Amino acid sequence: MTATAEPDLERLFEHTIERDQRIEPRDWLPEGYRKTMIRQIAQHAHSEIIGMQPEGNWITRAPSLRRKAILLAKVQDEAGHGLYLYSAAETLGADRADLTEKLISGRQKYSSIFNYPTLTFADVGVIGWLVDGAAICNQVPLCRSSYGPYARAMIRICKEESFHQRQGYELLMTMMRGTEAQRAMVQDAVNRWWWPSLMMFGPPDAESPNTAQSMAWKVKRHTNDELRQRFVDMSVPQAKALGVTLPDPELKWNEERQHHNFGPIDWDEFKQILKGNGPCNAQRIAHRRKAHEDGAWVREAAAAYAAKQEGRA
Repeated sequence: MTATAEPDLERLFEHTIERDQRIEPRDWLPEGYRKTMIRQIAQHAHSEIIGMQPEGNWITRAPSLRRKAILLAKVQDEAGHGLYLYSAAETLGADRADLTEKLISGRQKYSSIFNYPTLTFADVGVIGWLVDGAAICNQVPLCRSSYGPYARAMIRICKEESFHQRQGYELLMTMMRGTEAQRAMVQDAVNRWWWPSLMMFGPPDAESPNTAQSMAWKVKRHTNDELRQRFVDMSVPQAKALGVTLPDPELKWNEERQHHNFGPIDWDEFKQILKGNGPCNAQRIAHRRKAHEDGAWVREAAAAYAAKQEGRA
């Protein structure tokens, strides 16, 4: 590429963003944009794969065949989401094996929410309601992300996440109609998952190092704080219908703002989890590393079979 060609390509890139059109894999794109997209898509893919673990642990312990089937289907969906997203990252020149190695070595992050334990079966419902609900708030705007493969992958992912959220809410509603012990179990799970769900949106806008550039490139359409507020406003009436109390004494409607006020988030806890010091950080990574190592023979066999077929052709 000549020295004069690159500024022309950069202007074309910027014009495409300004017109709210999609950047596609064959288009020229700045290195900063490529790295940003790989980082975001990889983190999202890792989150889907690690996110199979908290609920996967409950498949064999689910209280009925119906609940086992529902949970198994959901975990399978999450695996599919990870595969879509790794494929999207590959269109940017990323190597899937390299991304996996960075995950299991701790050099790339995944969502902080998956480093909390699932102590009871009510946690499965609360993850569906709150965690998948927060994911929907985060991910629906990504269907309009400026990078085409990512935006298209998000359309199917968001449809499935929406279904997961309804499944979780239905489970909780069933439990809230049950015994006093079941209702207490749901409330306990809500108490434990509410604040981590708010942390899912990332640090406050003033402390988010990537938000401004991602907004300028239209990778993101809303800031962390905007999405967090949307999630709170959405969750309050759902909690009321469910019959649970959200664990925030400062949570109340602000007529002037036309939004709910909510209390301060413990960002020190969030930072500790990002550093690898959460309740389940080591367990999640160790489990993923073991699964990767145990599956080496499958990858080798698949590669050998593909080479054999290519040789015959």
